[in-house]
Amino acid sequence: MMDETKKEDVLQLENASDTLDKDAAQAEHNSWLNDKPRAARLRRKMDLRILPLCAWMYLLNYLDRGNIGNSKLLNSETGDSLIQQTNMTNLEYAIAVSLFAVAYAVFEVPSNWIMKRYVRPSRWLATLLLCWGLFTIGFAGVQNFAQVTILRFFIGVFEAGFFPGIIFLITFWYPVEERSVRIAFVLASATAAGAFGGCIAYGVGHMNGAAGLEGFRWLFIIEGLITVFCTILTLYCLPDYPSRANFLTEDDKKFIEARIAVKGGGYTNEHASRREVLETFFGPRMLAHYLAYICNCVPLGSLTFFTPQIVNGLGFSSIRAQLMTVPPWVCGYFVCLFLGWSADRTNARGWHVTVSSTIGGIGWLTAGLLPADAYTARYGCLFLCACGAFPSSGPLSAWVTCNVPSIVTMGIAAAMNNSGAGVSQVIAQWIWITGERESGYPTGNFTCAACSFATALLAFGLRLWYGRMNAIGATDARGNKRTWML
Repeated sequence: MMDETKKEDVLQLENASDTLDKDAAQAEHNSWLNDKPRAARLRRKMDLRILPLCAWMYLLNYLDRGNIGNSKLLNSETGDSLIQQTNMTNLEYAIAVSLFAVAYAVFEVPSNWIMKRYVRPSRWLATLLLCWGLFTIGFAGVQNFAQVTILRFFIGVFEAGFFPGIIFLITFWYPVEERSVRIAFVLASATAAGAFGGCIAYGVGHMNGAAGLEGFRWLFIIEGLITVFCTILTLYCLPDYPSRANFLTEDDKKFIEARIAVKGGGYTNEHASRREVLETFFGPRMLAHYLAYICNCVPLGSLTFFTPQIVNGLGFSSIRAQLMTVPPWVCGYFVCLFLGWSADRTNARGWHVTVSSTIGGIGWLTAGLLPADAYTARYGCLFLCACGAFPSSGPLSAWVTCNVPSIVTMGIAAAMNNSGAGVSQVIAQWIWITGERESGYPTGNFTCAACSFATALLAFGLRLWYGRMNAIGATDARGNKRTWML
């Protein structure tokens, strides 16, 4: 009897010792993760290696996407615009650009699936970059509607996976509370592309007739060649995963991966369950995210493809209209950066999107209500519009990756969310009606206003929803308790 008692005492001591060892190990692990100076040092190192290159690539993405809007009007006074040289009608132009948007919507999810399962990010993104760059150069030889349509479709196919691929890449490197500002930094390059593209188009407009080529053909050649040349930069300079980074020590790699794993993220090749996939595609909360992004991208697509047309409708010549698109884009660029930084810092993505989208909605609504000849006031409204659509995109894109039903389906969620941009661009092609130029494009302005206000309402509702989920301790698709980002 005494021997059994001694054995029980020994077992209790061993169990207590194991518990103390585990507690001590956990405390040491937490202390290691909370090494803020080290986290800041590594964050700066990652930022310098990843963000400038991603932002530059996305700038090229937007240049090659939006240059068709510049080419539509460029040198139209001399009969040398894209529309005039290809004998396209405005309806055919809308169809060609809409097919780009359809391809963009359809190929996002397959692209991210390929990147996750088969090809490293640097190789896959470089491949996309090369392909759409070559098709952009091909635009220099277009002669009719059919050629324009085919080329735009394939540009949409290869551009489709690029932005969700970058978002997916960012989730491999940064924890959830650090993503909005970095996605916003990449997205802000799209507003820079709008400004940069306007400047390029203004300069190229003066090349009209050089070497027997119209200005719009030079526009596609120059921008396409820049994209193709940058393929090598992407292939050899873009890091894939922390575990493969040659600029990190082995201990730094483990530290980065451990930080990301706390709230979900990082690279995984694990297969998702049926429930995880279904919740990611069709869960009411995720559908609200996708709808908010679709609504936000209608005014965003309008600014991307129709800013030159809108400004031209304010009484400026086709060449000067390219230059006058620059100031609103520059304003949107700085607001985009500030909003992404503030949303991460305050963990208040919902409130930030609500405010910025409301401001954008006021801009579109005011532009639609003003008299058609109130040129100065309507041009000023473009600054409010630019402060709504692009600045909201970063927090909205990051919000999805922060609150995905399962980290295994993060790539699907990022692609599904961004595929909404393709749907939005289809809508945007048909609301800026050429026949409404003299009346100030009321259909386009009022549709964009409605979409902006809808984005604000959806973001407001999602913010309340996540607050409630945190209050009741809601679990994810795997039954794990999560802190849902606001």
